[in-house]
Amino acid sequence: MVLMLFLYGVARFLKSQNYIYFLRYLLSYRKIITTPMNRYFHMKTNFFIILIFFSVINPVLAASEEVDPPREKFVVVIDAGHGGHDPGNSWNGFREKGIALNIALKVGAELEKIPDIKVIYTRKSDVFVTLAGRAQIANKAEADLFISIHMNGHKSQAQGTETFVLGLHRNQDNLEVAMRENQVIFLEEDYEMTYDGFNPNSPESYIGLTLMQEEYLDQSILLADLVQKNFTNINKRVNRGVKQAGFLVLRETYMPSVLIEAGFLSNKSEGTYLNSASGQTAIAESIVRAVKDYKSSMNLEMLDHLEANPPVELTQEPDKAPSDVYDGIMFRVQLAATSKKLDPSPKNFNGLVEISRNKEGKLFKYYYGGTPSYSQVQDLHAKAKRTGYPDSYIVAFRGDEKISVNEALKTKMK
Repeated sequence: MVLMLFLYGVARFLKSQNYIYFLRYLLSYRKIITTPMNRYFHMKTNFFIILIFFSVINPVLAASEEVDPPREKFVVVIDAGHGGHDPGNSWNGFREKGIALNIALKVGAELEKIPDIKVIYTRKSDVFVTLAGRAQIANKAEADLFISIHMNGHKSQAQGTETFVLGLHRNQDNLEVAMRENQVIFLEEDYEMTYDGFNPNSPESYIGLTLMQEEYLDQSILLADLVQKNFTNINKRVNRGVKQAGFLVLRETYMPSVLIEAGFLSNKSEGTYLNSASGQTAIAESIVRAVKDYKSSMNLEMLDHLEANPPVELTQEPDKAPSDVYDGIMFRVQLAATSKKLDPSPKNFNGLVEISRNKEGKLFKYYYGGTPSYSQVQDLHAKAKRTGYPDSYIVAFRGDEKISVNEALKTKMK
């Protein structure tokens, strides 16, 4: 028993030391307490001392090393558009497939440096991958994000970046971009069967696309907005905005997904920038930053930390009297969206009260407050940001249906 306690006491020390030094110390200590008369006996028992030592210390060290099982990694699928016999846009000597691949590899290389992120590529070389094949890679990996990287082109001197999520095109320009990117299916065998009769050249084919990604639209828009803000604020690119259009590659995925048009190769100045190593690195860094910010906004690590270290509950501030009330509308503040199910109690949310949890798709979403007053929900949003949720945002409901805030604000006030 004494030996066990002694060995446990030095277990931590041995974790970073060599066993032989400790044994040498153990045996030298034996020399002090033994006499020449029993030296021969002790020499014969050295082997058994060492054997006992290792048989006891190994389980002790193993127990001291026990940790919680690692959490699943955040999976990001990077999709370099086009490839192989599909060159994509070609303007002014610039080729989309090569530029998209270079940027994709740079994005992946940076994300791979983050321990809890796993990167999967739809292609890492100049090969052709079908649109359905790209989506299958992401779906099979049960990815948390799908990012498709492309370059734009137009007969005008248009310039700037735009990031798309799946949805109905709002104007002819968006439809034309989607039609151009979807043309690649004509290079595939049996494309009519693969895509259920979808015709890239028929506007009617695009009507049914939106339902496929509806449950991930909020997260997709969040990532798209982060990407565009970085392109604008960091890279100083012209901001063409976050848009919706019917991209087949986005329709087939079952996770938050965006398609990035990083600039116009048809604009010689912008094409030169995108074709340069420095331009590709800058674009890649902005995408990486957006992924990091998106992951942070999901509050996975923050929620884990809060659950392990509950903060002191804050005193609830009295509600202000609403100055405006929208008929049939309920505004809330979305704090987090995660696969982890948490008790919606104040201790898990920095002391905030009136937390509600709702399962939407594969994610649990956590909302703060609830009011038909837009001015009041703005106050709640400000409080949420002060309390430790800088990436929270306002959402709106009509009954159980989630609608856009803009649509809610068009509702008649009481």
